[in-house]
Amino acid sequence: MKYFNPGLTGLICIFMSWLFLLNHEKLIFKEDFFFPFYNPGKRVLIVYAHQMPTSMNGSLKDAAVTELSNQGCQVTVSDLYSMNFEPRATRQDFLGASSNSEFFNYAEEAHEAYKKGCLSKDVVEEQKKIQEADLVIFQFPMYWLSVPAILKGWLDRVLCKGFAFDIPGYFDKGFLKHGVLHFCGFQILRPQINFAPEHASESKRKEMVASWARRLETIWDEKPINCTSSWYFEK
Repeated sequence: MKYFNPGLTGLICIFMSWLFLLNHEKLIFKEDFFFPFYNPGKRVLIVYAHQMPTSMNGSLKDAAVTELSNQGCQVTVSDLYSMNFEPRATRQDFLGASSNSEFFNYAEEAHEAYKKGCLSKDVVEEQKKIQEADLVIFQFPMYWLSVPAILKGWLDRVLCKGFAFDIPGYFDKGFLKHGVLHFCGFQILRPQINFAPEHASESKRKEMVASWARRLETIWDEKPINCTSSWYFEK
């Protein structure tokens, strides 16, 4: 993919597990190396955005860690609240002087800092986790048809121009409709959605977690959903 560089979703009561397969040139999944239920060497990144470990989101995250670890995967969790991850995109994200002292443009400054290796340590660490991952899971509650602010900040700061995408001049073609992550080169798997768990019975909540764990047993055999045309990768 030309524009993926690493080697390169409402109410509050809706809980989402978004899954994305990374299409690295070196790490692309090949069926002839697939062994059902055991995937030694596969790397998984879970980006987790919930304050309470005992929440439904916490249970779903724990189920994913257990199931994927049992498969032999190496699982890394970016627990954004525990990490006290900084969601604000500011000048502090760049080391050294600004490339334009007269006007601050965050996106362009991030691009220049990425090219020079001058991004802040926390951003670089998260980018490295993405580069190493074969599967990325975003576990979060939906707030007003969107992700929590701390996760939005993660997306803004980590998926910067140069690292995750470039702009070949197609703003006029409506690429924003295709979504942030697919635009950056991720292959998108079907989301796992659990509605209103706080109003569900205990047995129903347990089934939500069990259903998620069962799906993860064969997650590596799933095919990406058809998100969009491929025109912006073909230039």
